[in-house]
Amino acid sequence: MNPITPAHAVNQGEDAPRKQTFWPHGWWRLMEIRIGILPLPIYVLAGALIAGFIASGKLPGEISLAIVMFAFFGFTFAEIGKRLPILRNIGAGAIFATFIPSALVYYHWLPADVIKVTTDFTKQTNFLYLFIASIIVGSILGMDRQVLIKGFLKIFVPLAAGTIAAGAVGTAVGTALGLGAYHTFFFLVVPIMAGGVGEGAIPLSIGYAEILHQDQGALFATVLPPVMLGSLTAIVLAGTLNFVGKKRPHLTGEGRLQRGEHDDMDPKQEEITGHMDVTHIAAAGITALTLYLLGIMCSRLFGLPAPVAMLFLAVIVKLTQAVSPQLQSGAYVVYKFFSTAVTYPLLFAIGVSLTPWDKLVAAFTLPNLVTIVATVATLMATGALVGRWMNMYPIEAAIVNACHSGQGGTGDVAILTAANRMTLMPFAQIATRIGGAVTVTIVLIVLARMG
Repeated sequence: MNPITPAHAVNQGEDAPRKQTFWPHGWWRLMEIRIGILPLPIYVLAGALIAGFIASGKLPGEISLAIVMFAFFGFTFAEIGKRLPILRNIGAGAIFATFIPSALVYYHWLPADVIKVTTDFTKQTNFLYLFIASIIVGSILGMDRQVLIKGFLKIFVPLAAGTIAAGAVGTAVGTALGLGAYHTFFFLVVPIMAGGVGEGAIPLSIGYAEILHQDQGALFATVLPPVMLGSLTAIVLAGTLNFVGKKRPHLTGEGRLQRGEHDDMDPKQEEITGHMDVTHIAAAGITALTLYLLGIMCSRLFGLPAPVAMLFLAVIVKLTQAVSPQLQSGAYVVYKFFSTAVTYPLLFAIGVSLTPWDKLVAAFTLPNLVTIVATVATLMATGALVGRWMNMYPIEAAIVNACHSGQGGTGDVAILTAANRMTLMPFAQIATRIGGAVTVTIVLIVLARMG
């Protein structure tokens, strides 16, 4: 007769933990190791596929390949920057994702097929504005309605004060370094705050050419380097402020501009009630794009830049409660998706197709460098001081002012990424678009009267 096994012994055997094998548990652990958002095995596979397509001489230009390639390179360079001591604290992820690809293109170290696919896709689809539309609409719909309009009105004060102070200090520094007051102001300081390339350096150089009777191409080549280096300076300083904010939390709202502000998307808020499913997220995405298209139509009818028109339309939608709480929540999910998954791939595409490395390097003379850094630093410091006086968080006010010296929409993305403050995109657009347009207009009027 076989002995009867005690019941507790049976239970112990059944409850004893089983040894986990590599498949699937070990594999799952590998899938949870991420390079950016890419699981490690998928990252390796994507790199191998891209290399294989390049080696075959047939790199497809379709959207699927572009998305995977941008993600692979963008997160690779960003992860390198984020792992560097000291530099990781001053926005190295955004800097590396943007400017290393630019250098690789200039020195012909990036395969020609990669450059062609990236440039064609970026310029033909203009997906920078898909990103900006999603970020602006999502962040505005997630703002507190009671402080939204106050923030839009108040931000002009530190922006205007910063512009005046930066113009004075930058011109004084350049003059002291032997660059001359005229050259420093019109060809270094003003281009920094002109609003980027397409809406800043180009119209500025056209205006200069008409007033000074000089070649527009030569003038554009003169004003472009300060735009590039000013944007790089703003990225570094914004990343530094993010680091300062972690050490001194009383100086920052972690993306909130005003004291006492909160997000409507906070789950504790009673406004966000009811069920939200994928249809709300999809509807919110289409809503954001429709508002952008409406902004384009406003641009054609009234001359207002499309992103700015879209920004004001989104504010009206928010203040009038024209969309449901579920749709607002969906818009916030769209915002989080784009800020998390699309930022670094976009910066890679910008670096390859829209950031000329030689123009950036051309500005690296000591007098130029000191003047540009002094201008951007004054712009941001004044914003912080005035913003604090107006009951704003000084770090957020300084970062918004930094966008006034950015490389247009691309600079806004890089600056806010380095600062980890993508929720400030609506205010950044005001600083870049409206601030730049006002700067260019006033300076051209002054130059014309001088002539």
